[in-house]
Amino acid sequence: MQKVIGNDGRVLAVEEWGEPDGTPVLYVCGSPMSRLARYPDPGLFARLGIRLITYDRPGFGYSTPKPGRRVVDAAEDIAAIADALGMARFPIFGVSGGGPHALAFTARFPHRVVRAAALASLAPRDADGLDWTDGMGAGNRASAAEAMRGVEALTAHLGAHASASAPSLLPANDQAILARPEIGAMVRTAFAEALRPGIAGWVDETLALFGLPWGFDPATISRQVRLWHGELDEAVPVGHGRWLAARIPGATLATRADVGHAGHFDATPAMLEWLVRAD
Repeated sequence: MQKVIGNDGRVLAVEEWGEPDGTPVLYVCGSPMSRLARYPDPGLFARLGIRLITYDRPGFGYSTPKPGRRVVDAAEDIAAIADALGMARFPIFGVSGGGPHALAFTARFPHRVVRAAALASLAPRDADGLDWTDGMGAGNRASAAEAMRGVEALTAHLGAHASASAPSLLPANDQAILARPEIGAMVRTAFAEALRPGIAGWVDETLALFGLPWGFDPATISRQVRLWHGELDEAVPVGHGRWLAARIPGATLATRADVGHAGHFDATPAMLEWLVRAD
């Protein structure tokens, strides 16, 4: 683990995976997850020649909390990490709750992004024309309702779930993928590390994703973006991916009819191949 100091003096905990001299790719994990989240087969990084960079968002793992943060604030954190690691331009991708944060960096620092991808990503809570909770499972629907009530209500709600394991928080249609030993072990470890310091970071993150505007408009993104979504996704319904595809200029969306949220694991290898492909 490395510790990077952000522009405002906060600590950002960073991890590297794969090939030390490979193509740097910044991965923005789901929520609540940590820098220990990544595609669980290191052979993929070796085959593609990837140096994967992961980090703890504020309040997770070893990263300093940032109460009241918005999604857009991640852009400066990612820029600080890239500066510390000597990464001038690089591909970036995010999964689930990490998707909006990856898109925030792409919008704010387009000159530093080679390509961007978001898999099973949320759309903004204030997305025009989107029924935000339509098709959403009971767990995230309840979190969305509590986020709109404020920090105290959300803290009480998430506190009741803090002792649950990460796989149990996802819908039944994801359980077959999460039951794979290498995926299940990684997810459990990354989840436990995210919440090791407590739930304050989870509260801040859920409020930013489920209750507040992002602080930037995806329509301002000017880099090449690919999106992926499972049509059976109950954690983040496919309507979110379709909204993003319609909003981001030139974005392409791939969907898969027979998988839910955790299907992003099987979609990751092809997305990484695209992210590091030489034109």
